Amino acid sequence: MNRETRRPALASEGSSLTRRTLLAGGAVAVTLPALSGWHTAAAAERGPSHGLSTFDDLKYPAGFRHFDWVDPAAPKSGRLVTVPSTWATNQNPQTFNSFNDLILKGDAAVGLGLTHAGLMVRAFDEPDAVYGLVARTVEWRDRDTLVFELRPEARFSDGSPLTADDVAFSLTILKDKGHPQISETLREMASATAETASRVVVRFSGKQGRGLAALVAQQPILSKAWWASRDFEQSSLEPILGAGPYRVGAFEAGRFVEYERVAAWWGAELPVSVGRWNFERIRYEMYRERTTAFEAFKAGQYHLREEFTSLTWATQYDFPAVGDGRVKRIELEDRSPSGAQGWFLNTRRPQLADPRVREALGLAFDFEWSNKNLFFGSYRRTSSFFVNSDLEAAGPPSRRELALLEPWRGRIPDEVFSEPWTAPVADGSGRDRALLKRASDLLAAAGWTRSGGRLVDARGNPFELEFLESDPSLSRVVGPYVKNLQALGIEARERIVDPSQFEKRLRDFDFDVVSRRFSLSPTPDETVRQFWHSSSATRTGSQNLAGIADPCVDALIETMLAAETREALLDTAHALDRVLRAGRWWVPHWFKPSHWIATWDVFGRPTEKPRYDRAIESSWWIDRDKATALGKGL
Repeated sequence: MNRETRRPALASEGSSLTRRTLLAGGAVAVTLPALSGWHTAAAAERGPSHGLSTFDDLKYPAGFRHFDWVDPAAPKSGRLVTVPSTWATNQNPQTFNSFNDLILKGDAAVGLGLTHAGLMVRAFDEPDAVYGLVARTVEWRDRDTLVFELRPEARFSDGSPLTADDVAFSLTILKDKGHPQISETLREMASATAETASRVVVRFSGKQGRGLAALVAQQPILSKAWWASRDFEQSSLEPILGAGPYRVGAFEAGRFVEYERVAAWWGAELPVSVGRWNFERIRYEMYRERTTAFEAFKAGQYHLREEFTSLTWATQYDFPAVGDGRVKRIELEDRSPSGAQGWFLNTRRPQLADPRVREALGLAFDFEWSNKNLFFGSYRRTSSFFVNSDLEAAGPPSRRELALLEPWRGRIPDEVFSEPWTAPVADGSGRDRALLKRASDLLAAAGWTRSGGRLVDARGNPFELEFLESDPSLSRVVGPYVKNLQALGIEARERIVDPSQFEKRLRDFDFDVVSRRFSLSPTPDETVRQFWHSSSATRTGSQNLAGIADPCVDALIETMLAAETREALLDTAHALDRVLRAGRWWVPHWFKPSHWIATWDVFGRPTEKPRYDRAIESSWWIDRDKATALGKGL
């Protein structure tokens, strides 16, 4: 429930993802500032607090009653039936064979976060603040030691007490044996110990980023006694004992999973929970193919979906239930960072190691044609890894950015010191001859020559490129792009594989090109190492799909994570964005600052949506009058 890390979504047209879900190689030439701010002696002097925030004051004071983006009077009844929009770790949105979503092995069911509880939970109307759930208070003992005092009423769903021993066990085993997305995040956590039955002491290495405390506070808490007779590293269809508001209910492996609200859940009346978790049951239906899923929605087999395909949104919501108002289309504003969606180029493959080749591949994609002819003009082109946020670089580098970049002059592209790279603008013809000529010249400069209509290297090996997918919905975009690549002499093709094989190949970096989207927190934290740091480039299951291993990137990541002020963080993020863009690690896709939501008209929702989340599962509810009027027994 409280582990807000989410991994890259399958990059259908507008994949929604959402937030979150190692030093190696090269000397760090930028001096890392000492960690201070809210976790220094000054912070310790303030004593125990009800929340944590990286830079800013907490929005909600001690004793607050509920978050502003919930309705505290929301009824608690009914059932939400939907399809996956977001997922984390080893969860698979198209199938599942495990309820252990904390390890790399297996395909876990989507939604298991509903069964977990952490020490603290995110406030989705603040960029990085967390407030106490299992933890009653949190306090900095010194700059590297954090102390959590637990609530005595905290319980697992079987009624057994949740103690400091459970928290210490959980953090330790997640660091030692957890999924790489978790274990790498916790790398700079030195230890977690139970000082008393209700007090947990977490010690950091001294090299941690400022955001690690909040990430530690959101990790799922496991029962030490329950795991004593089980192997943590094995996937299993036995549901894990959790302390969250829901437990696993009915399920059929690979087809659906239902979560039922825990009766008299211990945390229901806490300020972080009031007005939340209103559905008695939340059910996720699994479909292998989007057309089948859409037809099931039209038939009323499930009641809410986030739409990721502009063709469907623009042309296929013309069925009778839309016309008579039984189905509503809602566009929710998205003011969170839209993330980086695109075709990620696996530089572990020799044909993709040269940045000139990667730039050439980008020149062959005509976004303008695709947006007009395939997307109904719905999208904007992405150029930045931090698009739709104040982390995105713009204009020439500022004086402070240059101070970060100058030590790397001569070792990073010269373009980093001017305007940031932006995606090429095509003429919209579908085959921009000028851009294709530039691409051909770059390929020739990289040593590729024509032979019998094919591009070959110095040894006569052809340039082959496979686009790996698990869903055919992007084929109408890949097809025209592949034709342009073939015109350059590249033997490009699309390959669609089953979801389990797709996930395995992704974990093992067994692909040439893959379309994905990842999204980051408004305040970047330790998780960014998983995407861009050299230490993650060869780690099985990491999010570093392109295989980025650049000492300048490493140094800027560490500097950003240690930033003393938000201004310093923004300066470093801008510099990092410039360097990442110059690497041509991907062929960027597109974004839109909104969510397309289609629902059968049975829901109530708060008047305010939090800035950084859709919050559908956690804050909407079933409106009984609407459900009765539609004849829906929810």
